[in-house]
Amino acid sequence: MPELPEVETVRRGLIPILKGYRLAAVTVRQPLLRWPVPRGFARALTGRRVVDLGRRAKYLLIHLDDGHVVIAHLGMSGSLAVRPQGPPDPHDHVLFDTEEGVRVTYHDPRRFGSLHLTTAPELASHPLFAHVGPEPLDDAFDGPALARRLAGKRCSIKAALLDQRVVAGLGNIYVCESLFHAGLSPRRLAGSVTGARANRLVRAIKTVLAAALESGGSTLRDHRQANGELGYFQHTFSVYGKEGKPCPGCDCDPARTGGIRRLVQTGRSTFYCATRQR
Repeated sequence: MPELPEVETVRRGLIPILKGYRLAAVTVRQPLLRWPVPRGFARALTGRRVVDLGRRAKYLLIHLDDGHVVIAHLGMSGSLAVRPQGPPDPHDHVLFDTEEGVRVTYHDPRRFGSLHLTTAPELASHPLFAHVGPEPLDDAFDGPALARRLAGKRCSIKAALLDQRVVAGLGNIYVCESLFHAGLSPRRLAGSVTGARANRLVRAIKTVLAAALESGGSTLRDHRQANGELGYFQHTFSVYGKEGKPCPGCDCDPARTGGIRRLVQTGRSTFYCATRQR
C-alpha cells in the first residue's frame, strides 16, 4: 500500500494540473473498486472547479468549489496520473478531463483502491478519518505528543506505529526505517517510548519522511508519481528489504551478527539491526 510520502508526492504533482481548473468531464468506466464508486459520482463532479488538493493520512483529498470533497485511496496498484487523451487503458477506471484538455486517470489493475465523496464539513467525522491520529509532519507532532499516545500500550513499538490511531500515514517501510534511525528495537514495548526516546523517534520519523518526499517516494511494485515517473527512495533504504547486509553507519560485524535481521510482526516483515536498535 502507498504510504504518506507516495500520496503526498502525488498530491504535489497534481496541484499544477488540477487546482483552479474546472472538470469538463468525468467518466466512470469501472465502478467496482474496493468499494463501489458512489452513485452519481461523475454527475456530481462534472462542471465543478477544483479549489484545492489535500491529504489526510494515506488518502488524497480533492476539494471542489461546491464544498464536496473526493477522497481517493490508491490501494496496492492504483495511481492518479496525467495520461494522454485517446483510447483509455483497460485498467483506467475513472477519467477526469479538465477544461484545459488535460486528462488525469485513476488507474488500478487490482482494484484495491477506492473513491469516496463527502463534504468539507463532514470530512473530519467521515468513517475513514474519525479515529485517525495526528499527521507526523505537523509541528504539533513532537516527542511528548507521541509519548501520550503510546502511554500504557503493551504492544511493540512497531505495531503501535502501524496503528493509524496513533499516528497517521505510516506503513511498514517507513516505520522500519524510522526505528532504525532512532536506534529503537522494533520489539520494544510501545509504552516505554517516552522522554528522550520519544523525541528521538519523532525526529527520525520526520527526517525519513522528508527524505522520501525529496526522492518522490518509494516504488515497490506499482507506485508511480502523478507524472508517471517512479519514486527513488527505495534506493536509499537503510534496512528495509536488506536482510543479511551490513548496517549503514553501524560497527556491527555481519559475519558475526548476521547483519540486518528480519522478523515477522503482526504479519509484516520487520528489518532491523540488533546491535544498533535497543
